[in-house]
Amino acid sequence: MLVVRKRIKNLNLKISPPDGRVRVSIPRHVPDETVRKFVVSKLRWIKEKQAALRALPKPAQKEFISGEQHALWGQVYPLEVIERWGRHEAMLSENARLRLYVKPNTTQANREKALKAFYRTEMEKRIPGLVARWEGVMGVRVSEWRIKQMKTRWGSCNIKARRIWLNLELATRSPQYLEYILVHEMVHLLERRHNKNFHRHMDQFIPNWRNLQEVLTTKR
Repeated sequence: MLVVRKRIKNLNLKISPPDGRVRVSIPRHVPDETVRKFVVSKLRWIKEKQAALRALPKPAQKEFISGEQHALWGQVYPLEVIERWGRHEAMLSENARLRLYVKPNTTQANREKALKAFYRTEMEKRIPGLVARWEGVMGVRVSEWRIKQMKTRWGSCNIKARRIWLNLELATRSPQYLEYILVHEMVHLLERRHNKNFHRHMDQFIPNWRNLQEVLTTKR
């Protein structure tokens, strides 16, 4: 369950697809015990909604074949798989197609691996400039950043090591989400917890961060 304190008057409860994740938006002054009682009072409704979501048809699994739609930086492109001998690689063509070059008879798993390697390269092009920019703005230093596939998080920060992890899936979203998540994790170098001071920093650096957070939470 995700609890978010916001500048609102009432407690709001939301069940997000596809897995029925619970999100509670609450006024900043409401105590934790009030939140607990509110959630307990809604348990029956929560379970009904989660059961309804589980009953929905599951999204089709990607096969990484020509004609499939794949996203890159918030735009959707048709995938064009081209078989050839040589190293696997992917690129965005001039005619707005996402081309994936693979050896003949390459397995689905390896086609997926090749496309994700392309996503990683795309992120690696953008992250250094963003880190340098925000280090100057925020007055902090990131010792290391890394990219990996994450199931439940968009990013994380090892404060002691000053190391930031970013979710590979961010390459499929608009670039503003990569920047937002990076800044979010860098703010933890100023404030460890998600408290008022953390929110104050976020309001200063990314004024629309709550809207970005909402989209990433509901459209996972």
